[in-house]
Amino acid sequence: MNDDEAIARSLDGDLAAYEVLVARYSTLAHRTAAMLGAGDEAEDVVQEAFVKAFRHLATFRREAPFRPWLLRIVANETHNLTRSRGRRGDLVLRLSATADPLAPDDPEGAAVATDRRSRLLSAVRGLPERERQAVVCRYFLQLSEAETAQVLDWPVGTVKSSTHRGLARLREEVGNELA
Repeated sequence: MNDDEAIARSLDGDLAAYEVLVARYSTLAHRTAAMLGAGDEAEDVVQEAFVKAFRHLATFRREAPFRPWLLRIVANETHNLTRSRGRRGDLVLRLSATADPLAPDDPEGAAVATDRRSRLLSAVRGLPERERQAVVCRYFLQLSEAETAQVLDWPVGTVKSSTHRGLARLREEVGNELA
């Protein structure tokens, strides 16, 4: 069942159809919440986002893709959480998403990759919030510029400039290996 069919059936009261959407986007929603700062509370953020998405499904523009719309709700819920904490939450990244393929008999390569990954994640955590959000959406969540703009509710130009500034800072911090 594709997204359009699942949405139509959900609007007709078919909860199993909405469960298809939850199953399809749950992992991505969790990753988004964690990367945008929800940390250990990503599960709560995602649950609330799916509840809100279901409540407001009737307002969803059917000609638009569902994924960016849902991720915008996740981003809003994450922002609400981090704002209510009164501090910026720790950025929790799933290392499996950035893991380098290593030869199992290459301990030196594994150590170098682990060190590089650690430096990168630390540098991403240290970015100003807008740059961090843009870089996370574009490169960790692999969203297009248009999808990132929709998820973050920014103009595309702001996505481009924030991404550019964030990558420039990362290059300064970690080195040209990110170029």
